Parts: sequence; structure tokens; C-alpha cells
Amino acid sequence: MFLGVLDYGAGNLRSVLNALSTAGYPATLITKPQDFDELDVLVFPGQGAFGDSVRQLKEAALWEPLKAWLAAKRPYLGICLGYQLLFENSEENPGVEGLSVFRGKVGRFQSQPGLKIPHMGWNTARFTDAGHPAWAGLGEEAVFYFVHSYFPQPEDDQLVACRTEYAEDFASGITSENLIAVQFHPEKSQTVGLNLLRNALAYLAPKS
Repeated sequence: MFLGVLDYGAGNLRSVLNALSTAGYPATLITKPQDFDELDVLVFPGQGAFGDSVRQLKEAALWEPLKAWLAAKRPYLGICLGYQLLFENSEENPGVEGLSVFRGKVGRFQSQPGLKIPHMGWNTARFTDAGHPAWAGLGEEAVFYFVHSYFPQPEDDQLVACRTEYAEDFASGITSENLIAVQFHPEKSQTVGLNLLRNALAYLAPKS
């Protein structure tokens, strides 16, 4: 399987590559449009601002190949910003259009007394369908590492694969045809994160 990690000049790529290798799925960086040609599964572990990431992807000529990949429902694992960009827009950068694969926006945690923003640290993801192959062996819920101030608000509740409580109940992950995307960081989530990566990539891998 040719596993590619999208590299547009941002994101914590080294820790993601190391985690994938440890999970048994060594990956190659995808840096130019033609790199998509032989790709089997795409991992997008973005970090940074919504608008800046859209601009950087376009400047690297990766925006249109990424949109085409998603439109064709090719296998995709999105992490953090790689989850947020799947939606139409974000309160972080009003007026910037996302990939618009799904209806919905990316909102920001509302300031409250005693609430720290960004949401940073360990928290629980409750799986809406614990029987999905991506969560195999993880039980009804699992604890992952989060670092974010914004989170997607999908219009279609059927997409939501897990939910997390932080000041409010939010969708911390979705699944769709050949697609898994999460707000937390599996690569920073120790053993449980590695197990999720193994499950997700085994599920997304082309079937012979």
C-alpha cells in the first residue's frame, strides 16, 4: 500500500510519520500534484490556521488534487485541520471557503469563566458506533490528546463518529465512505492512538 502524508509546508509531520511507521504503516510525503498518481491512501495531518492552510495548499498546487481525491471518495484520514477543512467555512477566517466535502461550519469554543482555550490535553471521545472497524478494541470510548480552539459542526448528524465534552458537546470525529477524520491527535495519544491508526488504515487500505 502506498500511504501518503500531505505536506504543504505546515503541520507536525515528523511525529505523524513516526507514529505511522510505529503502527506498521510507513508513509511518503506528498508535496506536488503528481504525487497523487500512485497513491492508495491519503493522510492529512494539518495544523495551523484555517485560512493560512487553504492559501498554502493553493500555493503548493495541492488544493485541486486534494479536492479531486475527496470528490472521488478515495481513502482519506484527516487529523485536526485535515478534519476541519472538510467543511464549508470557519469562524477562524470568515470568507475563506473550505473543501466543502460536507455541509457545516467550523466554530470556536465560547469563552466562559474558568474555561481554557485552546482545549489542550487529554479528553474522552465517545463513539457513536463502537462497532465501526476504526474503533476496534477501543471500547465504547477512549482518551485522546487534543489541541484546538475550533471544531467542526456537521449539519448531518449521521456523519458523527465520536463526541467529546469540553464546555459543550462537540463532534470530535466523523466517518463516511472511505473517510475517517478526527479532531484529536492519534500520533500524540500513545498506545490508544497507535491502535486507532492501525484500525483506520487497515479499514481504508485497498482491498485485493
